[in-house]
Amino acid sequence: MTNTKLLKKIIEQSGLKKNFIAKAIGLSPYGLAKKINNETEFKTSEVNKLCEILNISDLAEKDRIFFAN
Repeated sequence: MTNTKLLKKIIEQSGLKKNFIAKAIGLSPYGLAKKINNETEFKTSEVNKLCEILNISDLAEKDRIFFAN
C-alpha cells in the first residue's frame, strides 16, 4: 500500500506537476491520482520510473513510500 501522505509531500517538494509526472511514467493524471490514493496499485516499472523522476534512490525510503502497512 502506498503511503499517500508521504508521496504527495515528496511530489510537492519536487516542484513537478502531477500532470508531468503522470505522462512521464505513462499514465493519465487520473490514473496517477488513483494510484497515489490507493485505489489501484503501482506496477514495479511505474515505481521505478517515479523514483527516478523524484530522485528517490534510498531503498528504505522506497519501502516507506510504496510498501507502507
